[in-house]
Amino acid sequence: MNAKSPAASFDQLGLPPELVETMTGLGVTEPFPIQAATLPDALAGRDVLGRARTGSGKTLAFGLALLVRLAGRRAESKRPLALVLVPTRELAQQVSDALEPYARTMGVRLATVVGGLSINRQQAQLRTGVEVLVATPGRLTDLVSRRDCVLNHVRITVLDEADQMCDLGFLPQVSELLGQIPTDGQRLLFSATLDRDVDQLVKDHLHDPVHASVDRASGSVATMEHHVLNIHAADKYATATEIAARDGRVLMFLDTKAGVDQFTRHLRASGVRASALHSGKSQPQRTHTLGQFKDGEITVLVATNVAARGIHIDALDLVVNVDPPADAKDYLHRSGRTARAGESGSVVTLVTPNQRRDVNRMMSDAGIRPIITQVRSGEEKLTAITGAKRPPTETKTSTGNAPFRGMGTRPGRAGKETRKTAEARKAAEARAAARVRKSR
Repeated sequence: MNAKSPAASFDQLGLPPELVETMTGLGVTEPFPIQAATLPDALAGRDVLGRARTGSGKTLAFGLALLVRLAGRRAESKRPLALVLVPTRELAQQVSDALEPYARTMGVRLATVVGGLSINRQQAQLRTGVEVLVATPGRLTDLVSRRDCVLNHVRITVLDEADQMCDLGFLPQVSELLGQIPTDGQRLLFSATLDRDVDQLVKDHLHDPVHASVDRASGSVATMEHHVLNIHAADKYATATEIAARDGRVLMFLDTKAGVDQFTRHLRASGVRASALHSGKSQPQRTHTLGQFKDGEITVLVATNVAARGIHIDALDLVVNVDPPADAKDYLHRSGRTARAGESGSVVTLVTPNQRRDVNRMMSDAGIRPIITQVRSGEEKLTAITGAKRPPTETKTSTGNAPFRGMGTRPGRAGKETRKTAEARKAAEARAAARVRKSR
């Protein structure tokens, strides 16, 4: 069954006047397409299956409905009335932050339970009673196994970013948790893609859901530009550094934690305000780093895929894949950090010669036709596309322009370094050494 014709304004959606007043005060006046398409049925208690990319307004699409439906109800100790399951800690905090002002307006208590933070504090919150629980599957499973949380009173269940939960291996935990929730409650599932695992969740746990799809299955949007920059492997280090030194913020993805840390140290030595984000950081560190990036205290966030999972950063206009992602789904999750909520943005992927075939295949799978440009560091073409410029402080290294450990070709996917690439790298190292000797 398809969703009804969407309303043009929140006033037409039947939300309580006090909630609309709070929304207006926060500058939320017109519904995004996914909100207009799903809120009426969600408010009516229907199951909803929504397909929409990250950044499309899904949080308020399900959040406003569950807050309105729970207003005036009180949860018992350890027995929440609504559950929002999300794949990552960052997304859980983001959902909680987005819903908190509206929860206060409606008199609904909200708590967040994620790994990496004190479980004792989360146990205490649950004991006092909360109506809405926002959780990651792992920590919630721990709390349920300890009998600190009981799910038999849950009336509304939301699965946000369901495809990402499946990709991260949470499907067994999610299925087990859903099995403890009464089957006659409301289920709202949102996902960028509806592949095999998500489809199984829908079949097993949703009842005659209303379907709403506001994006193409690929998740790409018209306000997003996609660029492939073909570069020499020996020039990758310098190219990435110049992009990082641009005016304005940039999110840069590398494959490994070691690569992220090493590149971040280099950028700082070059005078670029950069910080690292990956799963090796504690949750307080990750939260602090994201806050600094959002506030502009740092201009470059260097990350592994952990930042591709549900992070929302306003007005971020450039995402750079220093290391190309492994597949189309990872590419779409990474690119979804820009061009959010109707804003424009660009996604740039640095590609060395032996990565071109894999990247071409990945782009095709993602439904993307990128603009392909051959560039070198220091060129005007690079600046025109990315805003790249020379870093404030250029560091001298023994490897000159060569790719460093953790940032370059990847054996097993992009292949080992070719003889031609190795010769180019050695030539670059020789030129750098000569420059150093000449400068002494």
